[in-house]
Amino acid sequence: MTKVETNGIVINYDTIGSDQGEAILLISGLGTQMIRWPVSFCDSLAARGFYVIRFDNRDAGLSSHFSESPVPDFGALSAAIAEGRQPDVPYTLRDMAADAVGLLDVLGIERAHLVGRSMGGMIAQMVASEYPHRVASLVSIMSSTGNPDLPSAAPDVMALLMQRAPNPFEDEAGFLSHGLAFARRISSPAYPFEEEAHSALILAEARRAYDPGGVGRQIAAIGAICRDRARLSDISAPALVIHGASDPLIPPACGEDTASSIHESELMMIDGMGHDIPGDLQQTVIDAIVRNCRRKPNTSWVATADKLPRSLRSVSPAPPCHHI
Repeated sequence: MTKVETNGIVINYDTIGSDQGEAILLISGLGTQMIRWPVSFCDSLAARGFYVIRFDNRDAGLSSHFSESPVPDFGALSAAIAEGRQPDVPYTLRDMAADAVGLLDVLGIERAHLVGRSMGGMIAQMVASEYPHRVASLVSIMSSTGNPDLPSAAPDVMALLMQRAPNPFEDEAGFLSHGLAFARRISSPAYPFEEEAHSALILAEARRAYDPGGVGRQIAAIGAICRDRARLSDISAPALVIHGASDPLIPPACGEDTASSIHESELMMIDGMGHDIPGDLQQTVIDAIVRNCRRKPNTSWVATADKLPRSLRSVSPAPPCHHI
């Protein structure tokens, strides 16, 4: 792993594969670290000839944290958004998009394929719309446009998300129990829940960097520009939207809205998938990413309000060995 300075902060990243291959930049989700992209996932992409880059977003992992900035008041944030005012936040998703582009600058990469999950999908969408010359293709996984008319997470899921977990260095068992409860609730119902793997990941992230305030600041970064949906009509890179038909955190309608907002995007709604990528679906997702990387760019188009995405396919899972 390597650290570089860009956009006024330090970004921690690592790479897998030959730098002679086309670059794929993997962007992580809310409060998660780059290790959420498993080594096996990165190795599979590298084996297909890609130069894979994963990194910690600001306020996560080993990248810069904004610990000197208090967690924003979400009541004040909501009021400002409702009144059409710019909320007072340490940074926005636009800054996080600039971080991603800054990392590409430091690495000397002119154009990259972007793959973002959850909040990372929103960051990838922003990079594709505001820095189109830097994006070879876009894959947005289990993400959203920020459209306020879309359905929200299931109430119990939101409650778990907002509930503060025990400090892992004071109550590791309680911290792990809390993390597993959330992971299980948002997991893919048609696939086995990999408790051992989830436990290892939850503890590994806590030991790398524990900063619950960073999650709150990232939530504020999303909220500060969540209504900036119109930008998606400017995306011309080949785009694929992957979403779980059983996602309780970011409902399927959010993926459908993303696909309908991006010109000539493809929608891949996966039956039985929640807000995760279980091991049994990893290769399906990798194959879809590679396929999208091979699509020809949209060199000439006129966006229209009623333009609908082409549906790639609806994937039904093979019968798993057992259900949760």
